[in-house]
Amino acid sequence: MGYVISTVNMKGGVGKTTITVNLATCLAKYHNKRVLVIDLDTQVNATLSLMPPLALARLKKEKRTLKTLVNQAIQPDYYSEITIQDIIQRNICNIKGLDLLPGDIELYNDFYLAAVVYATSQETKISFEESWTQLENSLVRRIIAPIVEAYDFILLDFAPGDQLLTRSGILASNFYLIPAKPEPLSVIGIGILQGRIKKLKSSDRSRIDLLGIIFTSLGHASNMAEQVKNRLSEEFGADKLFEIEIPVNVAVAKAVDEYKPVVLNDPHASGAKGLANFTKEFLEKISLLAAGK
Repeated sequence: MGYVISTVNMKGGVGKTTITVNLATCLAKYHNKRVLVIDLDTQVNATLSLMPPLALARLKKEKRTLKTLVNQAIQPDYYSEITIQDIIQRNICNIKGLDLLPGDIELYNDFYLAAVVYATSQETKISFEESWTQLENSLVRRIIAPIVEAYDFILLDFAPGDQLLTRSGILASNFYLIPAKPEPLSVIGIGILQGRIKKLKSSDRSRIDLLGIIFTSLGHASNMAEQVKNRLSEEFGADKLFEIEIPVNVAVAKAVDEYKPVVLNDPHASGAKGLANFTKEFLEKISLLAAGK
């Protein structure tokens, strides 16, 4: 059985998707790992970093996106012959072992899910709170259960913010990565995330472990950046800060426009080299953590 890993920060714009898709690509291409990227963000940035919009539109028309699997999980009377194996796009970007479970811009928000949970609680006579908790605990776990043993790594990419799909993904994960920019607002997002995870762990709903914090930046240092890094080092421990820092430059932005990870689109760019080195450090950290479990 492989590891399920959340790439998460409650703050947007910190490089979650860039980290997720390039880490997945490097793991498959350079380390011969079987990797699945699951796009849980309605902005479908991870999906569009690995395939063009027309390809996603075709899959959406065929109902071969994450939305079908969510429907199957939350609506007992929802019938579809489509399985997760039918939806997963294999060897994406022509990379052997790199697979994608495409996202959908019409994934349900918490308001809709609350209505579904309320209706279920009325039918089952279970309290709304208990029904909501059961959905959080089971939704992503139920979706990935048929395929979790087929991969070395399943990487989850989330929308920013505290939503049911994010919490359910965290509950289904063994480890989590925190992408961050060395700036105060990014630290606030980490604080909100840590508060949520602490609550989930204190209620014995999760045993997730932090792999580390990976910084993305524009490539120049500042006093504020050093202060942020020092603060996080004191709070989490120096070993929880990745040594590699990912420079986000024009090559990374251009790769997004080409619907490819930068490690494929421009492998000699500084950002691509940083992501390749980050992947090596990622494997070292996860090996140490897994050995301690």
